[in-house]
Amino acid sequence: MFPFSARIHVEDVSSLTPDFLSDNGIKNLLLDVDCTLKRYSQTELEPFSAQWLEQMRQSSVGLCLVSNGKPGRIGAFAEKHQLPFCALALKPFPFGLLRAVKEQNWEKRQTAMVGDQIYADIMAANLAGIVSILVDPIHPEEEPWFTRLKRPFETPFRRRTR
Repeated sequence: MFPFSARIHVEDVSSLTPDFLSDNGIKNLLLDVDCTLKRYSQTELEPFSAQWLEQMRQSSVGLCLVSNGKPGRIGAFAEKHQLPFCALALKPFPFGLLRAVKEQNWEKRQTAMVGDQIYADIMAANLAGIVSILVDPIHPEEEPWFTRLKRPFETPFRRRTR
């Protein structure tokens, strides 16, 4: 697979139902945090993300946060939502994703990475050999400058996977 192309592209995490995941052979999800589950500047989940997270827990889907964020910030968020996490993942390199899969004792072939950035989340998933799921970013106008700088270069790849 081309490293910049997501295998699956959905509007947001709420599209990832337990049935959809099962139909695609996915039992476990690695989850980006900022602009995937919550606004970049917020500490709380978006309401639809909180509801979706509860649905995933009830369906026994494995969940683990994987972020390039610092351990203190991501760890506090993970603890609040009772989720395992891998911070300083160094995406787009696959090392953080592979570490999380190993720590959770998951099978790569049954695991997907869900994120909003092609040049971080999707590329890392493809390089790690796991399913890549692209979501549209939550409030991209609030992102840090370095993320907004990359967004125009993602456009052709986002169109390709719609």
